[in-house]
Amino acid sequence: MATIRLGDVSPNFTAQSTEGIINFHDWLGDGWGILFSHPADYTPVCTTELGTVAKYKAEFDKRNVKVVALSVDGLESHKGWINDINETQNTTVNFPIIADEDRKVSELYDMIHPNADDKLTVRSVFVIGPDKKVKLIITYPASTGRNFDELLRVIDSLQLTAYRKLATPANWKSGEDCVISPSVTNAEIPELFPKGYREIKPYLRMTPQPD
Repeated sequence: MATIRLGDVSPNFTAQSTEGIINFHDWLGDGWGILFSHPADYTPVCTTELGTVAKYKAEFDKRNVKVVALSVDGLESHKGWINDINETQNTTVNFPIIADEDRKVSELYDMIHPNADDKLTVRSVFVIGPDKKVKLIITYPASTGRNFDELLRVIDSLQLTAYRKLATPANWKSGEDCVISPSVTNAEIPELFPKGYREIKPYLRMTPQPD
C-alpha cells in the first residue's frame, strides 16, 4: 500500500455515500476538497465534529471547498447516525458521508493503522487542491476532536500562497501580514507587492496581505 505524501495526486475512487454514488474527482470538480475519516458511526467525538462541519458549511462554501466524511460503516448506519447528529448538535448534516464497508477508500488513503486499530480508520484529514493534489494531511488520535477553525485557517493560507510568491507566518490569520518568498528579489517586490514591505532580516521580509 502506497503512502500518500504532500504533492501527490489524490487517489480517485467511486463509492456509495449518503448523497448517492460519488466519483471523487468528478465530485470535486475544479474546487478544493476536504476528505476526513471517522473510526465508526455513533462515536462521541466524531458526532460533535460532523455537527461542527455542518455549521461551518457557509465558511467552506465561501472558500469553494467541498467536504466529505467517511467511515467503515454502511449507509443505513450512517443515516441513523445523521439523525443523532442533527438532534444532539442542533444542526442539519449537509454534506455526504461515504460508506466504506469494504475499506477500499480507507486502504487507498492509508487510513487503517494496525498499531492503533486493525479494523477501524484513524481520524485523517486530507485537503485537496483544484489540481487534485494533496495539500495537507493531519492525523488525529481518537480522543482529540479536530479544530475546524484551524482547517479554515490553513485553507486560507493555501489559497493565498497557491498563486502568489508568499508564505504565512506562525499563527497567521487572514488579513495579517505575510512572508515574502526567498525567491523574490527586492527589485521585484514593488511590482509583486505594491503595498510595500518590511525587511526584518534579508531572508525575513513581511508585506501586507494582498487583496
